[in-house]
Amino acid sequence: MQPIRRQFLRLAAGTAALSTLPRVAWPQAYPARPVRVIVPYAPGGQTDVLARLIAQKLSEQFGKQFYVENILGASGNIGTGQAARAAPDGYTILIAFTTFAINPAFLKKAPYDPAKDFDAVTLAAASTTVLLINASLPVKSVNELVDLVRANPGKYSFASPGVGTPAHLLGEQFRLSLGLDLVHVPFNGLGPQTTSVLAGHTPISFGGLASAEPYIREGRLRVLAVLGKTRSPILPDVQTMAETGYQDMEADSWVGVLVPAKTPKDTITVLNRAIVNVVAAPETQKHLAVLGYDAVGSTPGDFAARIRADTEKWAKVIRAANIKPD
Repeated sequence: MQPIRRQFLRLAAGTAALSTLPRVAWPQAYPARPVRVIVPYAPGGQTDVLARLIAQKLSEQFGKQFYVENILGASGNIGTGQAARAAPDGYTILIAFTTFAINPAFLKKAPYDPAKDFDAVTLAAASTTVLLINASLPVKSVNELVDLVRANPGKYSFASPGVGTPAHLLGEQFRLSLGLDLVHVPFNGLGPQTTSVLAGHTPISFGGLASAEPYIREGRLRVLAVLGKTRSPILPDVQTMAETGYQDMEADSWVGVLVPAKTPKDTITVLNRAIVNVVAAPETQKHLAVLGYDAVGSTPGDFAARIRADTEKWAKVIRAANIKPD
């Protein structure tokens, strides 16, 4: 099996070569012209690659072009703000990452309100998050890690790819809920964060299972718990945080689809059905696995409820930890 990183790069370069899904006959007039798919992040990242996969499949299903437009800046806020101000006619859709629910509380003035400015279409996919440690740490469970940190106040630190990222907030939630003297060390991206954890400089982190899998197999990183509702099929022997006794530590990363508020409900229904059809396809699920994601394909109502819950949860952590932008 090739390393996840190599497979990810191959997928990023080769989405155009994917075989097509059968075209579905849609009775509605929508879409009558090309649809803009805003990705508020750089080309080549996981969110972008997933967005291009979805856009390609939607183009095939509808016979109309769904084209990706990358609008970068301010941790996704510039592109998200533009999507919020777009006409609510179904011809602009947003591919959002977990930070969509974080940024309004994290930033002093976010250019959108997640509840008022958007209507949910579907939570397309989710990625398992895990509690990771450098394998040299003398612990084999979450309880042992907690005991180690408590016995050595201020000695241990956790790494994140940046202030305000999901990994940072999870670390702060862990620290606050257990009253730990644990130092946060932010890095400029996932690569430097991973390097530091592997070297043991910052021996604790919260991260995606897919990106950590090669190092777990090599024995350089150890997974103490899965932060999802259920155990991961990749690591069936690893307990969830809830199973270890920490009920409030549940989280994953997600990618979802939204449209500007007041988009016609029948258009949202058509998009939901189409995207659920895309992510349910076995071929799509294989490519999602390469990216470290599991297909979800939720209803609009379920995704809206998830956004409300995440927005409230992360706002509480940000306030409690007094987290501010650099």
